Amino acid sequence: MSERPSFTPTSAMVLAAGLGKRMRPVTATLPKPLVRIAGRSLLDRALDRLAGAGVRRAVVNVHYLPDLVEQHLKHFNGLDIVISDERDKLLETGGGTKKALGLLGADPFFVVNTDAMWLEGPTPNLARLIRRWNPDEMDMLLLLASASTSIGHEGEGDFLMDPAGRLARRPERQIAPFIYAGVGLIKPELFADTPDGAFSLNLLFDRAIAAGRLFGLRLDGEWLHVGTPHAITEAEEYVAASAR
Repeated sequence: MSERPSFTPTSAMVLAAGLGKRMRPVTATLPKPLVRIAGRSLLDRALDRLAGAGVRRAVVNVHYLPDLVEQHLKHFNGLDIVISDERDKLLETGGGTKKALGLLGADPFFVVNTDAMWLEGPTPNLARLIRRWNPDEMDMLLLLASASTSIGHEGEGDFLMDPAGRLARRPERQIAPFIYAGVGLIKPELFADTPDGAFSLNLLFDRAIAAGRLFGLRLDGEWLHVGTPHAITEAEEYVAASAR
């Protein structure tokens, strides 16, 4: 299906509350979103992309070392930054987003993992997601990366995608070509009848799949998963090489 003009999401949920256990000892004293790659933090890189796509408000959730994240955000210009405080209880990706719905508004919004980092192709990927969005057939639209060529990723993939872009889960004991790149567009209505407290966005992925309304768009560029101390070095080297 061809891309089509659409609205511009004005809000985004930026997931910055996680413990970053796989990145220890780096995250023993530094929250993962503030880890720097090529001189800029993962959090700032995510916010830069959102601002460039026309987003005006970013809701950032905090839990682990929250004061450091809040202090850092005071120096970011270009977006209205709102904190969603999860100091008392970590709510995971779904529960944290649900808690912030009142701050995100009634329209579809971006949801972004702060360890989702990529080098752009000719057209920025958030702009491509916006053009591809079709609320008549979609409840969620995910940015997908290649499971075989992405930097820092190990695993068997997450999704199969049909020619129309509709997604299905990887069958058990099989390999799937696509992984979730940590960015998506989502309708807030999907959170109706979801649990109170902590839950994963995977619950909503599965609900949208069951309804035939989860779609994907392949990333144009190179995706880097920055999830371990080794991945920091790998990402630094890749970014430096790409700049030559």
